Amino acid sequence: MKRGQLSIYELVKRNKEEMLRDKEFINKIEVKIEENHLKKTK
Repeated sequence: MKRGQLSIYELVKRNKEEMLRDKEFINKIEVKIEENHLKKTK
């Protein structure tokens, strides 16, 4: 394997980690939107 070339396993693992981070980020945004909506509807 050439230097700088990732194995398929490493790519998949990295991709999953990025997806999890994105999911957490999206969840945080959704929570903020819900909180703002609740404040406005009171």
